Amino acid sequence: MNDKKNALIVIDGAESTRKMAAAIAAALKNFSVVTLTAGEFSGTHILSADICFFGAEVPNPPSFAYLSAVLHHINLAGRPCGVFSNSTSGAEYLRNMVHDSELALYPVVLMEGKSDVKKWTESVTARLKKRQNIQAGA
Repeated sequence: MNDKKNALIVIDGAESTRKMAAAIAAALKNFSVVTLTAGEFSGTHILSADICFFGAEVPNPPSFAYLSAVLHHINLAGRPCGVFSNSTSGAEYLRNMVHDSELALYPVVLMEGKSDVKKWTESVTARLKKRQNIQAGA
């Protein structure tokens, strides 16, 4: 039996978000990671994801239109989610984008702050472990 969890990282394709996505993927050692640009995303990608990360350099990138529409019409209640951006306006856009889906949003990380990506990613994945323990009745 394979206990490896699935992580989905969707980005706008900007160089800064590509670098951040690579750092997040590297920190997800015990996960099967799929990294896509928003233009490559399809609704089926999110269905198999145990945890999601979304990154955009600026608010409302055109490539995020479909992803935003999907998240507006799907309930992913409790699944952990992390969002990252260069700007507070980009981060706010991403936060609002995931709101209706009821993803369990972890505090946003701003890439410009040179934050500890590994520690932040581990904090987001800790929510998944906590959720699994609750579901298992532990």
